Amino acid sequence: MNILYLSCHSILEYDEVKLLSELGADVCSWGAYRDPKNPGEKRRPPLNIPVHEDFIKLTEKDDKENIPQEIADWADVVICMHVSKWLAMNWEKFRGKRIFLRTIGQNNLEDEGRARGLRSEGVQIIRYSPRERTIPGFAGEDAMIRFYKDPEEFGNWNGEKKQVLTIGQSMLDRERCCNHSFFRRATDGFPRVLYGTPSKLPDDLWKGEISYEAMKKEMRDSRVYFYTGTYPASYVLNFMEAAMTGTPIVALGALWGNDPAHPEQQTYEIPDFSENNENILLADDIPTAQKWIKKLMDDDAFARQMSAAARKTALRYFDKEPIKRQWKQLLGL
Repeated sequence: MNILYLSCHSILEYDEVKLLSELGADVCSWGAYRDPKNPGEKRRPPLNIPVHEDFIKLTEKDDKENIPQEIADWADVVICMHVSKWLAMNWEKFRGKRIFLRTIGQNNLEDEGRARGLRSEGVQIIRYSPRERTIPGFAGEDAMIRFYKDPEEFGNWNGEKKQVLTIGQSMLDRERCCNHSFFRRATDGFPRVLYGTPSKLPDDLWKGEISYEAMKKEMRDSRVYFYTGTYPASYVLNFMEAAMTGTPIVALGALWGNDPAHPEQQTYEIPDFSENNENILLADDIPTAQKWIKKLMDDDAFARQMSAAARKTALRYFDKEPIKRQWKQLLGL
C-alpha cells in the first residue's frame, strides 16, 4: 500500500509515519519527514524507512495546495493531518482514492463545517479523542484512533530531581492558549524548569530546546510534571509522554483546561482520565496546584503511587500496540 501523508505537525508525523511503515506500508510524508533520513527539524530522530528521491524533488516547493499529479497517481491512500484545505484544493487529483482526514485536536466550528463537506464527498474522518464530539456542528467520525507512545521508549521514572518540569512550544507567545501565567504562579517557590521552542519575549524559566533523548531523561528524573493544556486540544504529546514515563502529573482541571472564550466546546479530556485524582492530580486554582506539588515533593510514597497510576493510565489509552492494531484494521494491512 502506498500512503501519501500530508503533515502539519512534525512530532505527530514522526510517530504515525513510523507506525504505518512498521505495518508494511510505503509512506511518503510531505512534512518534516519528506526526506526521512534527513528530517527538516531535529526534535525527533531520522526514520529508517525507504527514501523516494523523486518525491523529495517534486516537493522542493512546499505547496501542498497544488500537489503534483505524479504524487497523487502514486498514492493508494491519502492521510491528511488537520488541514482540510489541502484535500479540497487537490480534490480532482485524489478522486477514486481512499482519503482520510486525521484530526489532531485543533478543530473548531469552522473546521467541522469544512470536514462535513469533505465527508459528504467520501472522505473518512479519523478522530483522536471522543471529546471532539462536543464541538458544535460535529461532523461525525469513521474511526477514533488516539495518538500513541511506545512503553519501551518511555518509562522507568525515578523522580530524583525534586523539580517541576513542563515542556511547551512558545508558551509565552501563546499565553492564552497555553496558560503560561498559571504555570508560573502555580510553580512559584518550587524548583522548576520549562523546555521547548523559544518565545519572542524573554522568560527566565525557559531553558531552551533539548534533544529527544535528553527530554526522555528529564521526564524520568523530574519529581513532578505540570500540564497546562493547549486550547482547544483534548490532550497533547507532553501529557502522553509524561504519563507513559510515569512522571507524577499535576494538570489543569476542566475550568481552565477548556477555553473560557469558547465554553460551548468542552474538548479537554484530562478530567476524564483523572479518576477523581487517583492517577492525575487536577487543579483549577493556584492553591490547589501548589498543594499537590508540595505533597509530591515531600511524600515519596505518594509520588511513587501517582507514578504507577499515571503509567497505568497511559498504557490504557496510549499504548502503541493496540493503536497499531486499530490502524491495521482500518487500512486493511
